[in-house]
Amino acid sequence: MQIELPEKRYYGIGEVAQAFGVNTSLIRFWEKEFDVLQPKKNAKGNRKFTPQDIKNLQLIYHLVKERGFTLDGAKTHLKEEKQRTLTNFDIIQKLERVKTELIKIKDQL
Repeated sequence: MQIELPEKRYYGIGEVAQAFGVNTSLIRFWEKEFDVLQPKKNAKGNRKFTPQDIKNLQLIYHLVKERGFTLDGAKTHLKEEKQRTLTNFDIIQKLERVKTELIKIKDQL
């Protein structure tokens, strides 16, 4: 899944949820369930996500929504095989970017 976010240091929960196409409540729920998500909170309690949090969210989204893992399965998969999962996920993202570029080139012909 390709997400379109501007280059920033911190992202609000609303723009993160919109980029992933999910509700903000799901992002908050995943924050409670997964230890790798640690957004910063200001005095009012607003969550601010860093680019590293966005990468972790992409990985969680990929495991849960695209590959169909349960939450417990995704947690154990991240704990046991995190490095292998990250490399596979990076390869998948690169291939998807190449695919979109090739489709753009095909449409221009």
